[in-house]
Amino acid sequence: MMQYIKKYISKIRKIKRGVTKYGKAPHKPVLLLSIIDKIESSNITENKIFITPDLIATFKDNFSFLVDTPHNSDFILPFYHLQGDNFWHLKSKSNYKIDSFIRSFELFNEKLDYGFFDSELFELLNDDNSRNILKTTLLDYHFSNKKQNYLQNKGNEGYIKNLEKVILNEEEYVISVEEETQFVRGSLFKKLIPRVYNFTCAISEMKIISSHGFSFIDACHIVPFSISQNDTVSNGIALCPNLHRAFDRGLITINEKYKVLVSPHFAEDENNNYSLKKIEGKSISLPFGNVHYPKVEYLKWHLDNVFKV
Repeated sequence: MMQYIKKYISKIRKIKRGVTKYGKAPHKPVLLLSIIDKIESSNITENKIFITPDLIATFKDNFSFLVDTPHNSDFILPFYHLQGDNFWHLKSKSNYKIDSFIRSFELFNEKLDYGFFDSELFELLNDDNSRNILKTTLLDYHFSNKKQNYLQNKGNEGYIKNLEKVILNEEEYVISVEEETQFVRGSLFKKLIPRVYNFTCAISEMKIISSHGFSFIDACHIVPFSISQNDTVSNGIALCPNLHRAFDRGLITINEKYKVLVSPHFAEDENNNYSLKKIEGKSISLPFGNVHYPKVEYLKWHLDNVFKV
């Protein structure tokens, strides 16, 4: 095993870092460190490294801890270019090829299946001792002046915590055009909206959490994100899947008094326990704290633009 450790210590030290006007690009070693962090915490357990909101968040956190130059924390840049160091590889989805750098995060993520290491390197990264040696080498060689800052702040998840505050209306809402951030925020919206509603449908009061930790409650946008670019809690509501679809299709809406309105333009068995007509006029269950309430102006938009009158 020691011969493999020496081999990859050498490769880690020789990571090709492009020179920019701000100095050597730090993206590759930050990405490698972020993947090692996820392996260390058992979030990555197989040699298939997918692009996930959690990995992007860890990368951006680590970037803020380790980089003090004006470089942008562009995630896909190292995910693609680390291939040039001959221990990292990409697997594209069927019918696609990734034979050149794709600047668009959305397009890159659409074509990529996963990244993976040399099998012997992945084996080393799953062994505590060898992983610690490689990680220490990475920090000492590429970030010796910022190593202590990383070690002190690791686990604080500043990037995620800041985004959560924005989504929960605890900080001023600022629209980010960065695709990577929107990708992470979309994932947080899906997690946080059910949480503030106690994983309970605001209309039916259905609450199911499986023994595996899965909730059956959806995070529903009131004004679609494609129109509003708004993924704060005040543009969201927690609904069970059938009511989510009914809301999106305009069969139901919620008025400014937080009461359910049901469209007359559909047929159903009104004797059925799940009949939509049974929820006409029902007051929804609101989350704790009016800062989390659905905004009346967004509900009015849904009433005027989506609801089938």
